[in-house]
This record gives sequence, C-alpha cells and structure tokens, in this order.
Amino acid sequence: MFFNLPTLLTWARIVAIPLIVGIFYIPIGTGLQNLLATVFFILVALTDWADGYLARRLNMTSSFGAFLDPVADKFLVCAALLVLVHLGRVHALVALVIIGREIAISALREWMAQIGASRSVAVHVLGKIKTGVQLVAIAFLLYHGSLFGLIDTSFWGTLLIYLAAVLTIWSMVYYLQKALPEIRAKTH
Repeated sequence: MFFNLPTLLTWARIVAIPLIVGIFYIPIGTGLQNLLATVFFILVALTDWADGYLARRLNMTSSFGAFLDPVADKFLVCAALLVLVHLGRVHALVALVIIGREIAISALREWMAQIGASRSVAVHVLGKIKTGVQLVAIAFLLYHGSLFGLIDTSFWGTLLIYLAAVLTIWSMVYYLQKALPEIRAKTH
C-alpha cells in the first residue's frame, strides 16, 4: 500500500533528511547543531526499525514499502556522510566506499530481480551489522564531542566508520559471490 502507517514512517525518513542537513546551516552554535542533528538522526534512524516492525505486526507489508525502505535508508546514510565529509569529520574516500557500495548493490539487486534471481542477493545478517555500525558511527560523528564526559564520540565514531567501510566491502563481496552463479548462468 502506498500510504499506510509503516510506509508513512518511511516517507517521513526521506522528508527528514533535508532537516538534518539544514540544522548545520542554522546559526545556533556548533554544539547545539551537533546535538540537534544527532538526536534528530537517531529518531529518524529508529523509524527504520519501527516501519518494519509495524508492517509485519499490522500485516501491512507491501512491495512498495519493501522498495521504499532501503531507498530511504540509503538516502539517510548518504546525506549524513556528505554532511560529515563537508564538516571534515569523515574522509571522502570512506564516504565514497560506503556510497559506492550502496549504489552497486542496489544495481545488483535490481538486475537480479529482472533475471528472476533476487533471492540470491536477499538481505543477509552481514548487511544488517554493517548498517548498524554505520548508524552508530554517523550518530557519534554528528555529535562530535564528549558524551557523558566518558565517551569521545569523535574517536569512536571515526573507528566505527572505518569498521563500517570494511564491513561495507566485505558485504559487497559476499553479495557478489552469491550472485555470481546466477550471473554466469544468465550470461552464457
């Protein structure tokens, strides 16, 4: 269904992206910008879990929702990474690896769906772990300070975003390996 509660949450995630980016253009001070962007990012990221949970719980799953959900996730991650590159908190090469993988795997999934082999590139736990690490890393890097006087979010965010880049490459290799037999079968 195009407009049910889970799909509306997914749409909200997409609509919220310019708001997260826009926080950094409001003259309210860097500390407040970081805090607001982090809180907003976390709330928006939680809608990813909520929309999936509600879709299953309320039996409102749809092919449109299944299409839109990963698109919203990719928009959110890519926009946040671009902001972080702009702020000098993430190296451009790391962002390129993560964004490039998202584009490549999306294209692979589309192609596999066209040849009737989408099950071979279904979401795997490795992809879910990669996403989780990315989201925590991005939240830490948006905050960019000391959390509760104990956690240096810049240090841990940087460490986690590099780990996310490694997981990104690893998961891409995994999906390509899973797709390779189907690709060979369809291209010969």
